[in-house]
Amino acid sequence: MKIVQQLQALTQRAITQAYGKEIDAEKIVINATRSDMDGDFTVVTFALAKLLGDRPDAIAAKIGEALEASAEDVSGVSVVKGFLNINLAGSFWRKQLEAIKDEDQFGYAAKKGIKTAIEFSSPNTNKPLHLGHVRNILLGWSISKLLEAAGHDVVRVQIINDRGIAICKSMVAWQKFANGATPASLSRKGDLVVGDYYVRFEAEFQEEYRAWQNTPAGKAALADVKVKEGEEPAKKYKNTYFNTISPLGKEAKEMLLAWEAGDPSVRELWSTMNGWVYAGHNATYERMGVTFDKLYYESDTYLLGKAMALKGLEKEAFYKKEDGSVWADLTDAKLDQKIILRADGTSVYITQDLGTAHQRFEDFGMDRMIYVTGDEQNYHFQALFAALAKLQEPYADQLYHLGYGMIDLTTGKMKSREGTVVDADDLMEQVVAEARANAEERAEITESDASTRAESAEQVGLAAIKYYILRVGPKKRMVFNPKESVELQGTTGPYIQYSYVRAFGVSARAEKEGYDAAAGGAYNELAPAERDLVKHLLTLPEVIEQAAEELDPSQVASYAYALAKGYHRFWHDHSVLSAENEAAKAFRVGLSHAVAKTLRTSMDLLGISLPERM
Repeated sequence: MKIVQQLQALTQRAITQAYGKEIDAEKIVINATRSDMDGDFTVVTFALAKLLGDRPDAIAAKIGEALEASAEDVSGVSVVKGFLNINLAGSFWRKQLEAIKDEDQFGYAAKKGIKTAIEFSSPNTNKPLHLGHVRNILLGWSISKLLEAAGHDVVRVQIINDRGIAICKSMVAWQKFANGATPASLSRKGDLVVGDYYVRFEAEFQEEYRAWQNTPAGKAALADVKVKEGEEPAKKYKNTYFNTISPLGKEAKEMLLAWEAGDPSVRELWSTMNGWVYAGHNATYERMGVTFDKLYYESDTYLLGKAMALKGLEKEAFYKKEDGSVWADLTDAKLDQKIILRADGTSVYITQDLGTAHQRFEDFGMDRMIYVTGDEQNYHFQALFAALAKLQEPYADQLYHLGYGMIDLTTGKMKSREGTVVDADDLMEQVVAEARANAEERAEITESDASTRAESAEQVGLAAIKYYILRVGPKKRMVFNPKESVELQGTTGPYIQYSYVRAFGVSARAEKEGYDAAAGGAYNELAPAERDLVKHLLTLPEVIEQAAEELDPSQVASYAYALAKGYHRFWHDHSVLSAENEAAKAFRVGLSHAVAKTLRTSMDLLGISLPERM
């Protein structure tokens, strides 16, 4: 039972003793006492005045008197106007600590019977995973773990965007420039190889476009482009050039049409290059500690989306224009007219999402579906949900889009086509190298073998990345600083890992050396730092519940940091293994064990593992 619920039950009994009335415990408002006042928790009596027919200050006095008389866990009370401040006895905190230590999954809620599907990552197969994907993946994974901890049955899914013009660009470039090179012949991850040719296509196209701009036809075409003040004609005309004039653009579009027509040679190349990307992406996921329960592929679901479009026409939820294109009128949802199928029958972005949503409901019958993408797709998901509502899909009101802010480097924005992105693999290597360099400066770990040092650097490096990103609220745009992320001081993953190593180490050493665990039962005079740590430990269930409800892992990140900081302060001010008596030693060993256990739980919710040595 949560601590506030325990106090509500105590206060409920005290009210019955004082007034002879039964009050619903949930109507009793209890908050943490303000830091400038004496007390642990405060009962707000104003809401009880009407129910009990008495003044708030009188109610506070009578409840306080009843609590002092009958509640052994209450060591004292004070009345401040309509507020009753309660001091809890050391024995109360000691018993709470014992309960935390004994509970296998402290902080986790009972199963709620709610099935939630969460879509995240969902990359294109024309490039490797990059820093933008990293934020998406870490948010999706952590939110899925939070929902599980809050009692949901969670299904982790992604849609692999394995078809379209971007994929064809990589294929065309490989055909033209690779000379048959493969990941094996290049000794390079497959997703990196395919990404190289996506960048190569763009570079070749840009060169082609620049040359065309200097031709008479190019100069004439750009002279006719109407632009607003500050706009560049060449930039505005670029897509038109690609779609109507560019030889490279023609090759990519012809390849897409051949793919749609099922051309065997195109499909074989597509399958081969996608296979390279899948192998590369899977290696990155494995290193990040991320898995999925179900994969969907756009090459399958766009056909399902076409069926949904026809279904919409039959139900008159969608309409067809004279050119044959299919549209949804979403003005009743304060949006606009949204194209669902092109005039030639080919799908658009929203088409496959309609089909995928329907298929997922068929597969899982989920109560809720969460999409994790960058906030630049906010409008897309508003339109998707509105279109599904028009189709009267039974799950349409169960869909939610978590649009997170973009992530930049200290050097600025990234662009995939220009090759200025930071690959997820390179990022991990860089930060792990930073962690390794920092570790080499600390003499205490140089005695360990090379394998142990490498494993520690990997854990510290990945914790640095994950924590640095997840400590920021999802809706906020952020800048990632690799060097700052690995610092052992400040709000970082390694700082929390170091606190865990201390807490785990002291409890492990005590177990090895032996101590009288039962002696802790006599320890009732807790120091403020000890009391504060137990208090903080007890808030984990509420933190998990709120973080899951708000889909915000940063709340757990803040909780873990505050707990680590509190333990460092306690460690500095109080001896554990050399405590003043056996009772203090036993209690503090137990406290260290509970802190280590709770740090492990909270960091696991962020997808972070904790080393036993740093």
